[in-house]
Amino acid sequence: MAEKTQTFAIENMSCASCPITVRLAMEGVAGVKSVKVDFEAKTATVVYDPSTATVAAIAAASTDAGYPAKAIGS
Repeated sequence: MAEKTQTFAIENMSCASCPITVRLAMEGVAGVKSVKVDFEAKTATVVYDPSTATVAAIAAASTDAGYPAKAIGS
């Protein structure tokens, strides 16, 4: 199955290390290929394998790390 890309709105990012925490949390989800966090826009764009990872699991990983994530446009 083809990779999918999903953008998430990320809450609570207030410092330069926040995007690192969000990226590491999301990258920890099996099936996630890449994560690009935009601190200014407060978003994270994730490329993932939908046969392995789900949007809910990716959002939960960030939320569990203290940065609530909500999928945009899904």
